[in-house]
Amino acid sequence: MPSKMLQFVETDRDMPEKRVAETRKEDFLEIYGDYIDAKAKEQASRCSQCGVPFCQNHCPLDNNIPDWLKLTAEGRVEEAYRVSSATNNMPEICGRICPQDRLCEGSCVIEQSGHGTVTIGSVERFITDTAWKEGWIEPIKPRKERPLSVGIIGAGPAGLAAAEELRQLGWQVTVYDRHDRAGGLLIYGIPNFKLDKEIVQRRTKRLEDGGIEFVLGCDVGVDITFDKLREKHQAVLIAAGVYKARDLDCPGAGAKGVTPALPFLIESNRRGLGDKVSGETAEGKNVVVIGGGDTAMDCVRTAVRQGAKSVTCLYRRDQTNMPGSARETKNAQEEGVTFEWLAAPKAIHDDGGTATAVRADKMRLGKKDASGRQGVSAINGADFDVKADLVIKALGFSPENMKDLSGELTVTRWGTLRVNPVTFETNLPGVYAAGDIVRGASLVVWAIREGRDAAAHMHKYLKAQMAADANIAAE
Repeated sequence: MPSKMLQFVETDRDMPEKRVAETRKEDFLEIYGDYIDAKAKEQASRCSQCGVPFCQNHCPLDNNIPDWLKLTAEGRVEEAYRVSSATNNMPEICGRICPQDRLCEGSCVIEQSGHGTVTIGSVERFITDTAWKEGWIEPIKPRKERPLSVGIIGAGPAGLAAAEELRQLGWQVTVYDRHDRAGGLLIYGIPNFKLDKEIVQRRTKRLEDGGIEFVLGCDVGVDITFDKLREKHQAVLIAAGVYKARDLDCPGAGAKGVTPALPFLIESNRRGLGDKVSGETAEGKNVVVIGGGDTAMDCVRTAVRQGAKSVTCLYRRDQTNMPGSARETKNAQEEGVTFEWLAAPKAIHDDGGTATAVRADKMRLGKKDASGRQGVSAINGADFDVKADLVIKALGFSPENMKDLSGELTVTRWGTLRVNPVTFETNLPGVYAAGDIVRGASLVVWAIREGRDAAAHMHKYLKAQMAADANIAAE
């Protein structure tokens, strides 16, 4: 075993420097600094090089984490990048936004032994940021061009990952998206303080430079029919994501000042990108965000930066049971967000139709339900009010009606597309689906994984189509 590794006993865990809350909450810049080369080597050397790499086993992409940590510790950063990018189309993005505390780092063996996890996400970010700076990342250059074309609906992480994989194999790829920029939630959903938009745009430009065509501002099913798309392309991937907000079910939910999370985040990101946006911000308002996932944390932290008078997060379970990243919750607390745990909205008070407060029930945890999570019930007589000029619903997302895209598509009882679990093919031949539109609202890293897997099976399908066409021509 090289002496470079197993340094966790002598070397403490050390994250990149984090900007102090009082400073960072005044802007939308990323809150973490970058490792310098020596610090990245030092932190990578803490890896214990486990015989059974639990970090890798708990990564949806099955990233070869121990190998690229070892290479980084030895100063072989370009080789580390080659290993990292072999399984991940966007390592520097995942290094910034993946909830590592719930995935790779949460499964780190040295974390379990009390020495503090290896800072996997920060090293991953360092590796690929360095690769961009050094010019190691080159445009896509297929070994040979293949004549058949693929249409991809959705320019989010699943669609972009599939597009890259298929283009590398030489297929002609066109990506359609309803928005005016590629990236999906990477560009419009996730705030800049977690993911600078130049990083996303750098990725999409590389795809465009590699021969992938982007048709933006095109809502498939409205601007072009699904049948026309199938006529134009020999295979189609639906990677549309899930954007329909789950609604509040309480009196006053329709009051002015009650808004879904996604429009709030999209408008904020558009402002950051320089677009003129007419919608209101959280400035000077008492803001209440309802929900406990990563989207809720994005909303509370955005409201703080917009100059809200107060920001409160209501979540019906306790902090231990929050579905979002514990790291993001801590960041929000540092920035002044008030958390009301075990609190569920009972009604929205309004004055002339405009929200003024949220009445919340105090909840108690009960027995675990079929999902394995503890149920909750209201405590009689323990309700309370929280001032609110702006109420943001961050209760999760559901799929839009896929029957509007094509009445022939088969959906599940949740409204997601039903696919072959191995090949990702829908009930329509040559039509595949991946990402949240199959899985339901989930993590970016899972969308990348499914986009890659779907692309591999689409490649096989297209090759079979070419072989069949050749046989017909020979006859």
